[in-house]
Amino acid sequence: MVVITNLKRYARFLWNFLRFSPNITVGIVICLVILVMGFGISLFAPYDPRRWGSTPRNLPPSSDYLLGTTSIGQDVFWFLTYAIRNSMLLGVVGSAIGLVIGTVLGLIAGYKGGIIEKFILLITDTIIVVPTLPILILVSTMIKKQLDMVMLGTIIALLTWGLPVRNVRSMILSLREREFSHVASFSGFKMLNIITSEYTPHVLPWISASFISRINMAIGMEVTLSIFGLSSLQEATLGTMIYWALNYQALLKGLWWWILTPVVTIIFSVLGLFILSVGISEFLNPRIRLHRIMIGEKK
Repeated sequence: MVVITNLKRYARFLWNFLRFSPNITVGIVICLVILVMGFGISLFAPYDPRRWGSTPRNLPPSSDYLLGTTSIGQDVFWFLTYAIRNSMLLGVVGSAIGLVIGTVLGLIAGYKGGIIEKFILLITDTIIVVPTLPILILVSTMIKKQLDMVMLGTIIALLTWGLPVRNVRSMILSLREREFSHVASFSGFKMLNIITSEYTPHVLPWISASFISRINMAIGMEVTLSIFGLSSLQEATLGTMIYWALNYQALLKGLWWWILTPVVTIIFSVLGLFILSVGISEFLNPRIRLHRIMIGEKK
């Protein structure tokens, strides 16, 4: 009985989430299509699409090869499914690790204050002012042969956790002055309890939206590295697809399907994730939800 009640509650929450804004539904549909291609369809690849010479070369899209083939004998469609999976894996790793580090340090700095806050902000400001892309290029050049998607995502995270610290700290400084914070403190709640039960729900909307937007950031960095030939070029990613297409002059040869496929996929990925990020942020923001309810009642 309890399970059925919980399922009904979750179903009601999901329904309210989907009908809150049409943009949310559009973003979810785009993201689901991309995720199904990367983590579902890729499992049914008849061969390793990364292998050169596995198909005839330079064939246009057809019933046999849905998105054509490349000058190095790769099926663009199957290679794309692998590329989406690896790019999304990199994006999630790069987003999650950096966001966890930044959120934890921001919560501690905002709540504790004093010397601890100054020390955390000193390290944070150092990370923020360090130019990320040149450092990333240098590190990628040094360990290029050992580089994989998880390692690259971790490196990106370790170079980009600074801004979340500042954002979360600012929110905690505001929350710390509210009445419920003083009540919890005088009631004898420990720091961990106050942070998890009182502060985290207020920070959750920003964390959810930031997690998705940072996936775009991580994928964009990998694409930039790949175009310069500094990513793991033997791996299938959206960036390496563009690299090899440019390297073999796909546009000059008229192989538009080779270069257009990853570019269009990146555009839709960024668009879908952005729309979903904005929708989640609005849905979890109680002020915006209350405002929409009041508008609906007036109508």
